[in-house]
Amino acid sequence: MSQNQNQNQPQDRTVTVIGLGPMGQAMAAAYLDAGYEVTVWNRSPGKDAALVARGARPAASAAQAVAASALTVLSLIDVEVMYATLADADLGGRVLANLSSDVPDKARAAAVWAGARGASYLTGGVNVPPSGIAQEGASVFVSGPREVYDAHRAALDVLAATDYRGADPGYAQLYYQLNMIMFWTAYTGWYQALAVARANGLTAADIVPYAGYTADTMRGFYEGSAPLIDADTHEGTYERLTMCAASVEHVLHTAADSGVDTGILTAHAELYRRGVDAGFGADSSSRLIGLLGA
Repeated sequence: MSQNQNQNQPQDRTVTVIGLGPMGQAMAAAYLDAGYEVTVWNRSPGKDAALVARGARPAASAAQAVAASALTVLSLIDVEVMYATLADADLGGRVLANLSSDVPDKARAAAVWAGARGASYLTGGVNVPPSGIAQEGASVFVSGPREVYDAHRAALDVLAATDYRGADPGYAQLYYQLNMIMFWTAYTGWYQALAVARANGLTAADIVPYAGYTADTMRGFYEGSAPLIDADTHEGTYERLTMCAASVEHVLHTAADSGVDTGILTAHAELYRRGVDAGFGADSSSRLIGLLGA
């Protein structure tokens, strides 16, 4: 059977998982729960003990692990670790689904690297923490050759509902990192708010109900600004940049008066000031996207 035929035929219920940090362990456990024959390998020993006790097959090396299954799922710190891990493995005719986080261009380079060694390559960006693997609502961005995705979709769907983003191997990581931009800035904002709260005698528990409300309302702001940005029209019908800039200044000074670090808020305030100084005060704050280089 040719390599392409091998990759396009329905696969048996075997899978290899390489990388047994919390995410890799959750993935391997999900496959065991789903009745797959699972081969596991990790660079440092001992992390496979619970999985082996449940029936997973330990591999003596990464090369042996790859040889055990048509599909290898990678859960590593980044692409560079994959290169080192699989340096001695025979990848001919194999499919690598790299669900490790990295940047889009490195995912593209990894696909070229895998292809030069006879493997097909899928990139994935997992949108849940380890505790969310195989749970309702879990999703994972996937990109790479459509025929390879189709052949292995059922196995990947065991981990999370797959959202195919096209043939470009960088696109799954692009979509994932866009989500991470929103996640990390929001999460850091949460810590900033708590620093101000604690400086004023409040606890995190005091703030949680209001944080939840704010998070829920953000969807409306995203949906309202998206048409303005896509059309490059920024009428300040419902909110104006001058009003937003004033609010950001109030936030900045509240933090400063509370004696907490203001570095993050100072950067935000400077962006809004730049927008007003550029003459966009009467426009929607969506005008700021032009100052961010888009």
